[in-house]
Parts: sequence; structure tokens; C-alpha cells
Amino acid sequence: MSAPPPRRLEPSEAGAPLAVLLPFRPPPPAAFAWPRLRLVHLVGIAGLVLVVGGAAHAQASGARLSALEVIWRWLPLLMWGFGFNILMSVLSMALGTAAGLGLGLLQIGENRLLRRVAWAATQFFRNSPWLVLLFFAMFMIPFQFTVFGHTMPLPDWVKAVIGFSLPVMANMSEIVRGAVASLPSGQWEAAESLAFSRRQTMWRIILPQCVKRMLPPWMNLYSLITMATVQASIVGVSEMLTLTSQVHAAEGGRPDLLAPLYGFAMLCFFLYCYPIERFTLYLERRFQLNQ
Repeated sequence: MSAPPPRRLEPSEAGAPLAVLLPFRPPPPAAFAWPRLRLVHLVGIAGLVLVVGGAAHAQASGARLSALEVIWRWLPLLMWGFGFNILMSVLSMALGTAAGLGLGLLQIGENRLLRRVAWAATQFFRNSPWLVLLFFAMFMIPFQFTVFGHTMPLPDWVKAVIGFSLPVMANMSEIVRGAVASLPSGQWEAAESLAFSRRQTMWRIILPQCVKRMLPPWMNLYSLITMATVQASIVGVSEMLTLTSQVHAAEGGRPDLLAPLYGFAMLCFFLYCYPIERFTLYLERRFQLNQ
């Protein structure tokens, strides 16, 4: 009678250590990489500039300046106009963010009447064309105020800032409402169990957690309002697009300068808004791991 085959020892019986499930560790957030232009991009941009500049120079007579020389000549004025666009965008975002924060809190408030009024105002300004709101602010707001017998003029660019702040207010209100609604209800229940009032819960617990949720869409909204500030040229505000048109008229209205001048304006806005867009994507990836 043959002996039974030897039994295979398990790892635990052979003295091998048992497998241990390590605690979960989220991967480290990806480092923010500033947008890099590849060699092909640099070559393409340089080639485009040379082609446009060469074509403009070929069409111009000997006494005329080329497109690049015209841009260099008027560069301080054009950059001043671009800085004015940035100033209007910053002021519009500041005013609209402050008003939108209050409007968003009213949307989630306890007063039913105020909730409905805040919701109606949010939907009205959020779904209205920005250019219509700009015209509304330009022509409905008076040109001057009289306070204690002193007349104070209201510049057009101030009214333009108010006009741009209206859609910012409405979108910011919806951002606040969505961020608060995205938090789990256990946050409110835990605060209530600790005898926090609704106001204390909102300002000490809820809103601090909403900041990281609101920041990416807020930055995206800033990029949109920055690009929309060129609409102020329609109502006579001296920003970059208006000054570009004046530079073109000062150079005799040459057709060969249209593409270089307005292309330079477009390039300025792209170089300013594209890094903001990339940083917004980085924040979305960064905060997504910690929610």
C-alpha cells in the first residue's frame, strides 16, 4: 500500500507572514504645470507674425510703416487700454461677487418670500444677454448725481462696471447655492446637535467647506467677464478695442492693418486668460481628491 502524497503547506503554516492590507493613501496632488509652448507652436507663431508683417510691408509704400512697426509705435496706448479692460473685469468681479454672495444666501434662507425674490432675480440676470444688461446700465443709470448741492458726474466706465457686475452677481448666486447644496446633510445635523445656530452653522461650518467648491467656477467666470469687457467699446468706453479702432483710423484706415491690430488684441486676451483656465483645471483636480 503506497503512502499518501505529502500535503502542501500553506504560507501561514510555513512561517511566511500573512498579507496585510495597508491603509488607503490618496495619491499626492499633481503639481501645477504652467502651460508650455512647444517648438512647433513657437515656430507657427513666429511664422504667422512674419507672414502678416511681410504681407503688410509688401503692400505698403516706402513711406508707410509695416504692421509690426505700427504695433510697436502704439504699444503703450494699446497696453493702457488692455490694462483698463483688466481693471473693469476686476471691479466687476468684486462688486458682482459681493452682491452674488448675499443673493445666494437669500436663495437658501428660511424666509420663503425672500427665497422666491432671490431666485427670480438670479434667473432673470443669469439668462439675460450681457450686452443688453450693459445697455440697460448705460442708459438707465443717470450720468450725474446731485448730493447736497454738489453735482458729481458718473463716468461711462463706472456704469459699464455696474452692467458687467449684474451677470456676475447672478452666476455667483447660483454658484453659492450649488456649493451649499452639494454638502451632505450630515454637516447640518452635526452642527445642530452641537447647538449651533443657523447663522453660526453657515459661517463657521458650511461656507468654509464651500470655498474650494466655488473657486474653480468663480475663476472660470472671471475669464468670461474679462473677455466680455470688449463689449464696452460699443457704448464708447475707451478700452483696448476702442483704442485699436482709433489707432487704425490714425494710420489712415489701411486695410492691411486690420488683421495685425485686432490679432494683437486677441493675443493679449489669450495670454492673460489661458493661464487662468489652466490654473482652474489644476484646482479642480486638486480639490476633487479631498472632497
